[in-house]
Amino acid sequence: MQETDQLGFHFRPPERRIWTVRALVAAVRTHLEREYSDCWVEGEISNLRNPDSGHLYFTLKEENAQIRVVMFRSSSKLLRFRPENGLHVTVRGRITVYEDRGELQVSAEFMEPQGAGALQLAFEQLKARLDAEGLFDAARKKPIPPLPLRIGIITSPQGAAVRDILNILARRHHSASVLIYPAQVQGESAPIEVTAGLQYFNRVREVEVIIIARGGGSAEDLAAFNHEGLARAVAASKLPVISAIGHETDFTIVDFVADLRAPTPSAAAELVIRSRQEIEAQAEDLYHRLDRAVRYRLLMARQELSVRTQQGAFARMMDGINRRQQRLDEVGYRLERAQGQLLERSYRRWEIASSAVRHYDARQRLAAIRQRIEAQTATLAAAAHARLLAGRAILDRRIAALEALSPVAILNRGYALVFDANGELVKDAGRLQSGDDISARLARGRLRARVNSVEEPAESGGPALE
Repeated sequence: MQETDQLGFHFRPPERRIWTVRALVAAVRTHLEREYSDCWVEGEISNLRNPDSGHLYFTLKEENAQIRVVMFRSSSKLLRFRPENGLHVTVRGRITVYEDRGELQVSAEFMEPQGAGALQLAFEQLKARLDAEGLFDAARKKPIPPLPLRIGIITSPQGAAVRDILNILARRHHSASVLIYPAQVQGESAPIEVTAGLQYFNRVREVEVIIIARGGGSAEDLAAFNHEGLARAVAASKLPVISAIGHETDFTIVDFVADLRAPTPSAAAELVIRSRQEIEAQAEDLYHRLDRAVRYRLLMARQELSVRTQQGAFARMMDGINRRQQRLDEVGYRLERAQGQLLERSYRRWEIASSAVRHYDARQRLAAIRQRIEAQTATLAAAAHARLLAGRAILDRRIAALEALSPVAILNRGYALVFDANGELVKDAGRLQSGDDISARLARGRLRARVNSVEEPAESGGPALE
């Protein structure tokens, strides 16, 4: 509806629109997210919160303004440094509104520190934290064995570092054996694979020292060796660890935690084992030093002895030694003479016993005993033979009597034994019926038959079977 004022102008009053709180906040949020979908914001971190969910909540502020920031876990876990209160950072993300409180906030997807790079900041933070825990202390570092026979190397088998180490080891001490654990030395999987190599060598205990080797590269290439988990695995190793990462000017967290840092992989091979020439030279030097020391000690002892021989106490001591030496010689002479006499008496007793044995001819006694034994053996054999003959004759008579009484012998005269189907001997034909199965034993062999008919026994004889 239009209205006309006193001057004749027509105007339409604005329409009245009532919003709900959530609808208004949602409309503003949609507008902001569309207009500010990708923006960079710079400021100082304050009120930082890092709950167990892994999300980051903080405020970016400057002198007279501030804005809330949320970085969800999917983005925060990709940070190479640890955010801290007071750190000046640049955040990239989209502007949005948190509807529950109606607050403006930045949903951050990326963050980097101002000044030092993210890698350098992460390096300094981790270094300070591990140093405060005492992982860099010289007191906890293990000594490197001077001449290890078994050396473990964790590196990429395709890299130049491992070839340099093997060449130097072969030249300096070819008897040393090398066990290589292949691992990535660059990228996200590198800390996990190097840690697995440390755990493997500590578990099997097949080597005496471990070398972690990698050639040179940029700070990003060496970032895998600034990993906190890898640094703690190096510190926890029971075997000594030598760090040989990058060039002499490159430093990583593993260099500070390791028991020994080598400037280069080649230097690690020089440090881990001494050449044969060095060992021989050192042994020769020790031999000459020992020879000079012994000669000096002997010279000093001879001088001291010369001085003591001039003293009266030494003369009296030598006189006492001479008297005891004379007494010892006399006791030795007496002992030797007593031993000779004892041997002579023993020899005489042996001669007497030997002559007595000569008159006693043992061979004749043994021959007589042998004759008696042989005669008695012959007599015993004859008696045993006669006894066996008599026993055999008795056995033969009894066998003949048994055979005469055996029913089997009757079969030889043409008789047969008849058995029914149950195997029982048939003595009466009345027990059988027509169609029964029977068997008969003859003098030689058996036969089976079936009864056709049964006849009653004749008056003059037994039953007739067909």
